[in-house]
Amino acid sequence: MDYQQALDYIYSFIDYERVPRPRHAANYDLRRMEELLGRLDNPHLKAKSVHIAGTKGKGSTAAMMASALTASGYTTGLNTSPHLHTFNERIRVGGELISEAELASLVERLKPEVEAVNRKATYGQLTTFELMTALGFAYFELKAVDFQVIEVGLGGRLDATNVVQPEVCIITSISFDHTEVLGNTLAEIAAEQAGIIKPNSIVVASPHVDEVNRIIEQTCLTCRAELVRVGSDVTWQSLGFDFSRQSLRVKGRLASYELSIPLLGQHQLENAATAVAALEVLAERGFRISGDSITKGLAQVSWPGRLQVLSRRPLLVVDGAHNPDSARKLRQSLERYFDFDRAILIIGASSDKDIAGIVSELVPLFDKVIVTRSIHPRAMATAPIAAEFSQHGVEAQETDDISAALPLALTLAGGKDLICVTGSLFVVAGAIEQAGKLCLTM
Repeated sequence: MDYQQALDYIYSFIDYERVPRPRHAANYDLRRMEELLGRLDNPHLKAKSVHIAGTKGKGSTAAMMASALTASGYTTGLNTSPHLHTFNERIRVGGELISEAELASLVERLKPEVEAVNRKATYGQLTTFELMTALGFAYFELKAVDFQVIEVGLGGRLDATNVVQPEVCIITSISFDHTEVLGNTLAEIAAEQAGIIKPNSIVVASPHVDEVNRIIEQTCLTCRAELVRVGSDVTWQSLGFDFSRQSLRVKGRLASYELSIPLLGQHQLENAATAVAALEVLAERGFRISGDSITKGLAQVSWPGRLQVLSRRPLLVVDGAHNPDSARKLRQSLERYFDFDRAILIIGASSDKDIAGIVSELVPLFDKVIVTRSIHPRAMATAPIAAEFSQHGVEAQETDDISAALPLALTLAGGKDLICVTGSLFVVAGAIEQAGKLCLTM
């Protein structure tokens, strides 16, 4: 089996990243995941785990955790989703992506076990994401990692990753997204996210509204889990920023830390404080994590596609905001971090997103709008997005070809203007690839 054959096999199962997700819980039965992992001798239990749920910020926080654990001297696996450019980004150790040869070899090894589980189908058929998750665990066992940092795919309670026994659970910012699966209220969504909390575990929670806090607190009480609250038990203060990084002071429960992170946005300060809080939990549990390794790890973190500056003249910023809350934070960040004359928006979205809410948050900032779509199967057509802008008095230009959107924006932009690409990580990935071909410079 070669690399492409391995990918073809992975994507031959039902893939809820590419087709609409069913709401019924029966479709997310963790017992089939446990059955597959049992046939593989339970690789998910071989390393210490950090498990991260949340609507926004979980990927950034996971990257920060993995970078700091690596800087602390631990061999660390990182499993995230989705990917920007290549599948291999989902599974990495010490910052290095799984190679094509390693992936092909692992898929070949897992294939007979996957097919044995699916032949029985006691708890239903395995999905693409479940196979991806099992591949991550198997690879981390192969690499003998000390820690595995695992980002939840969707929700938490019924997510394929919710088979680990974590040293610390992290719940980042919760807002409305995937409501067709997780529920229509913040309380319902929070209950799904809080499903990663295990009996007698330690939970680190980012700041949340009262409705969400009550759910997390009640779940911790029921599970006899200790709760560390970011925003009260652990606090942070901004110390300044430039185009490429920002500084902050985090006052933890064990010490204070002066940090510099190569990620922009107020929300990244919150994510950094959340990572510090979780790293202190691990330090309290006897792991060799120092202030220096935390400082070094967060200074080296890489997490592209999130308020990332690709060019300065004109200013080109990409961000994967894909719900109203993240769109609002993006608008606020653009106004806070950058100085520009006019603002040009390139936007595309997945078909299940609250485009009305996203547009209402973004429209006050932008003079020109270009609506596009990614090559992803769930990409929303341009017409409904353009119609939403029209409701606000903005006549958007449309292009179905993501590779044409950025060149079009560049013809409209002056040297002191801003071009922002957002609405979907898949659109952002297309823009990053196109910017590379256009040889834009910093």
